[in-house]
Amino acid sequence: MHDLKFAVLGAGHGGKAVAAHLAIKGFKVNIYNRTFSRIQPIKKMKGIELEGEIKGFGKLDIVTSDIEKAIKDVDIIMVVVPANAHAFIARLCAPYLKENQIVVLNPGRTCGALEFLNVLRKEGNNKDITIAEAQTFIYASRGMGPAAARIFRIKQAIPVAAISSKKTEMVVRKLNEAFPEFIPAGSAIETSFNNMGAVFHPAITILNISRIESTLGNFQFYIEGVTQSVAKILEAVDEERVLVAKKLKCANIYSAIEWLSMAYNVVEDNLFDAIHSNPGYVGIMAPITINIRYITEDVPMSLVPISEFGKILKVKTTIIDSLIDIANSIFKKDFRKIGRNISSLGLEGLNLDEIRDILTKGKSKL
Repeated sequence: MHDLKFAVLGAGHGGKAVAAHLAIKGFKVNIYNRTFSRIQPIKKMKGIELEGEIKGFGKLDIVTSDIEKAIKDVDIIMVVVPANAHAFIARLCAPYLKENQIVVLNPGRTCGALEFLNVLRKEGNNKDITIAEAQTFIYASRGMGPAAARIFRIKQAIPVAAISSKKTEMVVRKLNEAFPEFIPAGSAIETSFNNMGAVFHPAITILNISRIESTLGNFQFYIEGVTQSVAKILEAVDEERVLVAKKLKCANIYSAIEWLSMAYNVVEDNLFDAIHSNPGYVGIMAPITINIRYITEDVPMSLVPISEFGKILKVKTTIIDSLIDIANSIFKKDFRKIGRNISSLGLEGLNLDEIRDILTKGKSKL
């Protein structure tokens, strides 16, 4: 049994996979979910069955909908919920988080760690708590039942950054006791703007709307959903993301093709071939509805902040803006208003150097 104790917040497919994998590795693990009915089968089974690349039964210590009980006396809190729930989780945790606990967002999407830290401060928690974000989720996974999950593939290298950046090495060192796949990133700028969910999820979903609705997702999301033309749109989104990051002076930004090589060891000359050569995408089916986190999470929490930074830095994000507009029309919502915009992140009126300072050191106007 290992010394580190974990809490996993969220019992969706990702949370179940993380919790079960940690337990199988011999760590003490608590799992929390806001709705108890979702985790009642896990509590009854006293754990989670894992299939796929990792097989076995992960026996859990505590299965609860009580956030205080879930995070009490744990070392690392793995937040595995949609990014649009990060602020909610931060508000729940704020009264109970203690000195030297580590919170890791899996993943943070764009500016997740900054948002989480700002919420803690607004709620009056100014303790020495480390907030970190993973650039992407460690697995390609799916839920296989109320108390089961399947890991299709474990990604090879998952950059992680803490706010402030000087804490990153410590966070990664601790995480590596459980997951050697985590590697240090230079800053939260890198993890935020190397967010590949922004590139892949909204565009593929929106460009396959009619197929999703007419077949209820009866096709492979990446392998069949990404045609040559769809891949060109993905490349355009990717190019705009990279331009914004470079203008923000991101020291280590890479393209989607480069990311696929790093995460999945897939090496191709173009994005279409790289996606279709990735064994980790085989078998992943499309969502059965467009009311899916690929839009409801990735548009407001990934595309919106990239677009907002583009405006400040005077970088055109034409394709990204078009995807946001289409999503607004479909859902009859203003994702720019409810998403991570410059105002909600506390960055309005700041210059480039001041924004970089906040994202790397966690300094805030609060």
